[in-house]
Amino acid sequence: MVDNGEAFLGDVRIRGGRIVEVTCGPAPDTDGAEILDAEEGLVLPGFIQAHVHVVQSLLRHRADQLELLDWLRLRTLPYEAALDGDGVQAAAELGIAELLTGGTTTALDFGTTHDHDRVFQAAEVLGIRLISGKTHMDTGDDVPAGLLEDTGRSLAEAEELGKRWHGAAGGRLRYAVAPRFALSCSPELLRGCADLARANGWLLQSHAAENRAEVAEVLKLTGRRNVIYLDAVGLTGADVVLAHGVHLQREEIDLLARTGTRICHCPGANLKLGSGIADVPGLLAAGVPVAIGADGPPCNNRLSVFHEMSLAGTLHNLRHGPTAIDPWTVLAMATREAARALGLGELIGTLEPGKAADVTVLDGRGWALQPEADAASRIVYGAGDGDVRHVIVDGRVVVSDRRLLTMNADEIRLRVRGAAEATRARMKEVPS
Repeated sequence: MVDNGEAFLGDVRIRGGRIVEVTCGPAPDTDGAEILDAEEGLVLPGFIQAHVHVVQSLLRHRADQLELLDWLRLRTLPYEAALDGDGVQAAAELGIAELLTGGTTTALDFGTTHDHDRVFQAAEVLGIRLISGKTHMDTGDDVPAGLLEDTGRSLAEAEELGKRWHGAAGGRLRYAVAPRFALSCSPELLRGCADLARANGWLLQSHAAENRAEVAEVLKLTGRRNVIYLDAVGLTGADVVLAHGVHLQREEIDLLARTGTRICHCPGANLKLGSGIADVPGLLAAGVPVAIGADGPPCNNRLSVFHEMSLAGTLHNLRHGPTAIDPWTVLAMATREAARALGLGELIGTLEPGKAADVTVLDGRGWALQPEADAASRIVYGAGDGDVRHVIVDGRVVVSDRRLLTMNADEIRLRVRGAAEATRARMKEVPS
């Protein structure tokens, strides 16, 4: 993925967590090396998702047929308020295990307002590269009292979390400040989040312009369109990732391009919630950096990068015709361009000597991957989670022959069942 269109038969040599050699043809010397068999496989940089919510995993399949604001009010916020520390950890384990076994090696993650240490603890053990932060909310009529925080205390807790976890696990874990969105954060909180992130060199992440009703509410509350308002409170720039960007006017797109603000395209969630389709070809043409992400399990039902790539490679044909986005561009949005969007372009996103050894190996023998043809076309249009054969993060094999190595899968499922039942028992208005 150094250049689009490049695919060749070869080997990747890893030492000390770094790629030391990528050969065209077999490696000349493998004496003493541990061999991870990728024969008949597709070897590529580990996939990167720029927007997920692993703590929402226990609400999967219980928040269907709702549009965004009702989805938040009736399901997601009551669920997050009902989570305890064990629930946060079980949800994080479930979400991270799904990401890793689905070939995603790096994710930018949104937490909830409490117990965020448990997310980082799960990530540390499971072995994913995670950039994450607690969610900030200090206002909103529909926000449960258990999620509303004092502005200063919320910022202070984030600072403590960031200083504890940013750079942990040999740099594999990083912090990102995460105000939820304009409707649940006061201007003081949004400005405080921007100041906190920049004082420490951390990423900023939020949601913007996802849903027409949300856009109308932000305009009513602030007198400005979503991105224009966020710019006024400091939430634009090359260190900012905004999820969605579905309903943007020309002025907002130009502002995103001028400031280098990143957009994360979440087509699966946008379709399920009926939010709309972001104009990704238009954003790319305007010079806006775009990555992709699955968003949360309750608004997509899966954390599959393959689902998002397939949609990103086909949805835009409705508006722009069948040449809207080529598969190599989509694949780059899930690897090289995603790494750049997260400020990690010098570390991950391509298979090059000196970079961290984050590698995903797909089994090229899957029926939908036959016959052999253009590599990006096979991956974007044909591959799925079940084709993921091996996954390496920071030089450590975390998935081998489709089996998670870093935690007992059956024990995760057992904890998930118990935590999901306990969380539902504390909630109201959730179907059984």
